Amino acid sequence: MSLFQPKTEAEAVEHVLSCYSLGQSLRLEGGATRQDFGRPIATTHVLSTKALSGVTLYEPSELVIRAKAGTPVAEIEKIIAAQGQMLPFEAMDLRLIYGTQGEPTLGGLTATGLSGPRRIQQGGVRDHLIGVNFINGRGELIKSGGRVMKNVTGLDLVKLSCAAHGTLGLLTELTFKLRPRPETQGTLLIKGLSDARGIEALCLAMGTPYEVSASAHLPAGIGEAFSRTLIRIENFASSVTYRLQQLTLLLKDFGSCEILDADVSAQLWRDISNVKFLSGAGDANASSLALWRMSVPPTQASHCMAQISNHLPISYYYDWSGGLIWLLVPLVHDAASHLIRPAVKAAQGHATLMRAPEGFRKTIDVFEPQSEAMMKLTASIKASLDPRGLFNPGRMYAEI
Repeated sequence: MSLFQPKTEAEAVEHVLSCYSLGQSLRLEGGATRQDFGRPIATTHVLSTKALSGVTLYEPSELVIRAKAGTPVAEIEKIIAAQGQMLPFEAMDLRLIYGTQGEPTLGGLTATGLSGPRRIQQGGVRDHLIGVNFINGRGELIKSGGRVMKNVTGLDLVKLSCAAHGTLGLLTELTFKLRPRPETQGTLLIKGLSDARGIEALCLAMGTPYEVSASAHLPAGIGEAFSRTLIRIENFASSVTYRLQQLTLLLKDFGSCEILDADVSAQLWRDISNVKFLSGAGDANASSLALWRMSVPPTQASHCMAQISNHLPISYYYDWSGGLIWLLVPLVHDAASHLIRPAVKAAQGHATLMRAPEGFRKTIDVFEPQSEAMMKLTASIKASLDPRGLFNPGRMYAEI
């Protein structure tokens, strides 16, 4: 398997055109930190965006940044932090999950579309992506979107390319809308609540005007011997103090509240975002466990976990007020189809297998199975942009 590492869009176009003419497939990668996310694939070549790096436009006054796909996310965050700005969706770093050493890139962030705890307040990666350059399967360079958010008709190629896992084209340049960076943060902590009671407190807090920017419930055994219900507030220092005080009064019936200072709060939410508690880092048994990411209505979350825990030993925690569940379970081949997916479906949610050995990922659906109509639509979109199936064939669904 040969490696292509173009330094310009023109070189990338040349490589894709060559593969198109020869019918040769391409595995796309950036920092190679998330290659074990998705179904295993075998391709003729690897095309890396690592050399396509650098910021091409930054307008702090307009809260807009554009950069090449191989630009490290850490580099983007450093540049915009110097201007008091941030990527609103709290970019996840999955190196702990996959045990990788590279640098997460802007292209990989966009291709997987995963957002951290702040998504409940600010929206996800897709919500703030406003422009893309990408090369389709015919070797055509397409530019979609721009420096402002617009309404569109037909296929919205900007939103469509986000979370497509590189199956529709090679992302080469991306434009994001930014937000001002909060002056400080603080987190309200309540100890010892059950799952259901903890999620009830989180949902109550989310319904207030106090602009909660993150809310999670960590059951006992996830980082501490006791359960932790966590609510984050961000903004100016005086505003954070006031709103935490008001939430403490509102939630007094749930137990005594402790306030975590900015540094402790920031580290804790990084650990939650990056799934540190379930990463298995240094655990010799990690290879015998499967890590799932499940989205369900918060009101159904604790019941869903109870259904699964009745049959399997599990470790898990809730983010997004219970709407996002990270679940670690033993590798049992029929658990996905006979236990996990039925429990999630009953809760009106969906599940994605985030990590498991290659052999296991070959035998089950990694992403939520689609209806026949949706699979036809997915295949049609793939065929329109990548007619010879060059890019990451089978990464999301077999035959696509």
